[in-house]
Amino acid sequence: MFGSQSLSGITVLDLTNVLAGPFCCHQLAHLGAEVIKVEAPGRGDLARQLGADMGLNEKLMGISFMAQNAGKKSITLNLKDARGKDILKKLVERADVLVENFRPGVMDRLGLGYDVLAAVNPKLVYCAISGFGQTGPMKKLPAYDQIVQGLSGIMTITGEEDKGTYRVGYPVADTIGGMTAAFAISSALAGRALGNKDGKGCFIDISMLESVIATMGWVVSNYLVAGKEPTANGNDNFTSSPSGAFKTADGQINIAANKQEQFEALCGVLGLEALIEDDRFTSRKERLENRNVLTALLERVLTTENTGHWVDKFNAVGVPAGAVLTVPQVLALPQIADRGMLASFENVPGADRDIRILKTGIKMDGEAPSVDMPPPVLGQDNSDILASLGLSKDDIATLAEEGVL
Repeated sequence: MFGSQSLSGITVLDLTNVLAGPFCCHQLAHLGAEVIKVEAPGRGDLARQLGADMGLNEKLMGISFMAQNAGKKSITLNLKDARGKDILKKLVERADVLVENFRPGVMDRLGLGYDVLAAVNPKLVYCAISGFGQTGPMKKLPAYDQIVQGLSGIMTITGEEDKGTYRVGYPVADTIGGMTAAFAISSALAGRALGNKDGKGCFIDISMLESVIATMGWVVSNYLVAGKEPTANGNDNFTSSPSGAFKTADGQINIAANKQEQFEALCGVLGLEALIEDDRFTSRKERLENRNVLTALLERVLTTENTGHWVDKFNAVGVPAGAVLTVPQVLALPQIADRGMLASFENVPGADRDIRILKTGIKMDGEAPSVDMPPPVLGQDNSDILASLGLSKDDIATLAEEGVL
């Protein structure tokens, strides 16, 4: 099956917590995979207790959890108990993918490492997500998003020079790590289907640090190739001017006048044609060298009208421009609503209210991939999944009573 359900028929065991791993499996679920979330009995994914609504946190349905766990099933297993390990192995027999984001070595110590599980199911695609990878001197260090942001160099190129470092305002390292993992898993599944490695699975080692650095191609290459160390440039595009955020009468506008013809068209809209022949601004090089002077001259005119006025004027003459929006403003855009990026679920069990969450940024054959189930209550699928493995009601009740579930 292709299109928005291209992973239909694929079973994923999601042993992950908080963000990088759950975000990875969020992508796979929306593309049609059956995702079974394996959680610790009693508490589950830590993200169940995280988010801006304390009432939902207390119900173990925190907003941080709901943000990337719709469409998944939930089973609770104590993986320190031999019976829990056996159940996981039975699940692995039927699975295509297993994703975990424990520290390196944890699964091996549990007796559930890749070698063990690959012996159970040679076709298994096993993906381990960690801060720094499964090898190297940093492999056992704790890794949180902000730690990785700092180590990756991102924080030294965010914000303004001489005003200290700034983290990106959302967990970008976790998210990029999760997206990288989903891409790698999909590639491995495609290769397996084509008969590569005789149809066997593989071990995928995802480092959040390396995933982030891989997305920094321009700034890293400027250093590697040209020896130019990246700096923090605030809202300014370090490759061009005028290109960045500028003040208007009611806020800010992003302008990207990167080409000569765009600069000239910008000057025409603002009634500043004289700047075109000004020796300080005649070429890209001069405009970069005199960025602050140019910005001040442009903002004298830009601050006389509202952002919307200038957005329309600039785009009409081929100068890329857009408002700087808040999160509520962007979610209210017809562009977002019309393309089906938001999902709604009514009276979600556990949360006892309607919720809205994001889907993915993907469209396939004109369709936004979606799931038909809300985020799961902790362990809601224990009975169904265990019964499918051949356990009786009495077996399941005993496992629950003895803390295995």
